[in-house]
Amino acid sequence: MGIVPWIVVGAIAGFITNMLMGGGEGVIGTIILGIIGAVVGGFIAGSVLHVADVTGINIESIVVAVIGAVIVVLIYRMVTRRRVAA
Repeated sequence: MGIVPWIVVGAIAGFITNMLMGGGEGVIGTIILGIIGAVVGGFIAGSVLHVADVTGINIESIVVAVIGAVIVVLIYRMVTRRRVAA
């Protein structure tokens, strides 16, 4: 998959994740969150679950990317919450 589809899937996944979980990352942060989520979701889907990973701009790829982005946000919030509390 080329860079443009990664950005498009990342933007869509980041937007959906922000709608689900809330957040104020901004446009660039949302796209980066979605791209990282697509990578994490693709790894989990392909390596762990042995199903198709992110393969292009389609519903399956967006769902995988959103699941990955939700995981990334949860981990990010757990890490930053510990730093603030300490």
